[in-house]
Amino acid sequence: MNFGIHSPLASSAPHSHHLSQRRVLLGAAVSWGLLLAGCASSPGAMAQPSYTVSAGQIQEAVGQKFPRNYSFGGLMSLALSDPQIHLRPERNRLNTVIAVVASGPLMQARSYQGALDVDFSLRYEASDRSLRATDLQLNGLRMQGLGAQAEQMLQQYGSTLAQRSLQEVVLHQLTDKDLALVNGLGLEPGKFTVTPKGLVVTLQNKAVP
Repeated sequence: MNFGIHSPLASSAPHSHHLSQRRVLLGAAVSWGLLLAGCASSPGAMAQPSYTVSAGQIQEAVGQKFPRNYSFGGLMSLALSDPQIHLRPERNRLNTVIAVVASGPLMQARSYQGALDVDFSLRYEASDRSLRATDLQLNGLRMQGLGAQAEQMLQQYGSTLAQRSLQEVVLHQLTDKDLALVNGLGLEPGKFTVTPKGLVVTLQNKAVP
């Protein structure tokens, strides 16, 4: 489509015009390459790239892995359900409170309801591009209506229960779209920072095998 705009320079010196255009494109390419190099290898020179995983996204991922049922030597069965994710920015950790129902011979054929309270951090598992719980800290396994002696006995299973129920759960999994750019730059998830808005994942250089 002709808008009636004529350029004497374009018509009289096409070679000069193309040469100038190539210089502009080359300069832009060099600038973009330096920018990417700065992201990948000079984190001190500019902010490292990062993205945020919301508490809702983690809640959805964890919720898909429950309910779970565990048996301890035929003496007691514990049913876990309805995990609730909480952000703990002041500790740079995440927290979950999971509903527990205990039953079995140790409970004298009765059922007791309670909650498993656990704090944890995250680690990146490169083999399946997932974020998983690590460094678990048991805050308590509390049961309603259970006698002090029986509850103290139940506490012995708390750490084991936390490990079984959370250590193997994928809290977030990166998609091909998430990693399309960072793979090209040789980056991977590194530092995790818990904020009031969610989990901030900072990217770092991939470890050399």
